[in-house]
Amino acid sequence: MTVKGTVFLVGAGPGDPGLITVKGLRCLASADVVVYDRLADTSLLDRAHTDAELIDVGKVPGRGAEHQADINALLVAEAKKGKRVVRLKGGDPFVFGRGGEEAEALYAEGMPFEIVPGVSSAVAAPAYAGIPLTHRGFASSFTVVTGNEAPDKEVSSVDWDHLARQGGTLVVLMGWKNLANIVETLGRRGMALDTPVALVHWGTHTCQTTVTGTLSDIVGKGTDAGLSPPVIAVFGEVVRLRKTLRWFDNRPLFGKRVLVTRTRAQAGALSELLSLRGAVPIELPTIEVRPPPDYTDLDGALRRLGSYDWTVFTSVNAVRSVFDRLSTLALDARAFRNTRVGAIGAATAVSLQERGIAADFVPDSFVSESAVESLDGKGFDNSRVLLPTADIARQTLADGLVSFGATVDTVVAYRTVEPEGSVERATRVLEEGIDIASFTSSSTVRNLVKLLDGDINLLDGVAIGCIGPITASTARELGLKVDIVARVHTIAGLLDALEEYFTEEDKSP
Repeated sequence: MTVKGTVFLVGAGPGDPGLITVKGLRCLASADVVVYDRLADTSLLDRAHTDAELIDVGKVPGRGAEHQADINALLVAEAKKGKRVVRLKGGDPFVFGRGGEEAEALYAEGMPFEIVPGVSSAVAAPAYAGIPLTHRGFASSFTVVTGNEAPDKEVSSVDWDHLARQGGTLVVLMGWKNLANIVETLGRRGMALDTPVALVHWGTHTCQTTVTGTLSDIVGKGTDAGLSPPVIAVFGEVVRLRKTLRWFDNRPLFGKRVLVTRTRAQAGALSELLSLRGAVPIELPTIEVRPPPDYTDLDGALRRLGSYDWTVFTSVNAVRSVFDRLSTLALDARAFRNTRVGAIGAATAVSLQERGIAADFVPDSFVSESAVESLDGKGFDNSRVLLPTADIARQTLADGLVSFGATVDTVVAYRTVEPEGSVERATRVLEEGIDIASFTSSSTVRNLVKLLDGDINLLDGVAIGCIGPITASTARELGLKVDIVARVHTIAGLLDALEEYFTEEDKSP
């Protein structure tokens, strides 16, 4: 008996991975095979199962029907193996996406398929450019056509005469190659030369570019801007609304390439927040967290946690490392029942909370010197304190606690090392260009400079942003010109400081 699989033709949306539907994500998570094209954001592939086979069939201009036939055959072949196949397509499968042809091929072979609609770039790209396709004061209808077909061909499936005079909004997809002919034809057949036009390049992506003009000058403006496919053209009075409705590409960090130097495990959260603010995160972990060379001291301290009056955590990495080791020792959060817990930093406190520990004390300032001051009078006199740290941690906190009369056991909970292959990647990333280098600890600064073999000239023209004064001080000691220091020493505080810096820069003459 032949086992039949199912093919899901899934619209990935136009670029912003957040625009895929909930059903589309469910299909991805359960797929055995994902067949994707060049207009689907590849970050969506992370939603697929780790065992799923990922097949790139990205079509580029100039590769046509023959390549499509190969894709059709691939979908049929994988489905005949009994697999759940997701065909991940940019935009919507049935809006100029050849999804209909793929569905026909599956039907012809008797293979089950489902259609999962997606947000079409015809709607999303103008919206992200601040252009509504309809508006009571400007247009009550819109038309979407393909620009692949030259308007001056003898027999055209597009009624350009009607489109030139319809009065609504006209959206032309895939029309960059033929834009000059399209504009000339529309003008010759009745569209006013002062009709507003917008060209949206890579709509909804963080590299989105929008060029506006009129029918008479838009081709020249688009060429001067260096546009290339994919480009969506919008013709009509609604384009005038971009001045007031622009919301996506006018944010302070929009399009800024930001170097993220945190560990691989921690970079994701910062990268996500940067993306939400319109930036392009470029991850280059300069440190990697590894276990200590020997667990003897840490294990001994954890087994006698009940003998400590305080345990003070200085980082998320310390929390993660300690709790990983507790699990190995068949212990859990109950091991802290007889010790008070301090957390240096809001993120550290949250990490403890996630593991069932509510910190007894979180200082207002997360800088070690200020934290020490705030710990004075908190009951450390004649107390025993466990301080799990990194192998290169500063002694400021430990020395301060000792000055309050505490006995401090500092144990190495983790090491920080240089990630493999990071030297080559650092050089490549900086050669490609960044706008901001963000640093969340002194070690990330030191390690980046080490990766560059001390050649800080590679950071000329790059804005240097630091999470706090200690990190900034380290950067200056290493010869970097620090442009941004967060007033609130958290990731959110750093992002706010970056936005404030570029907002002020935009206002400068």
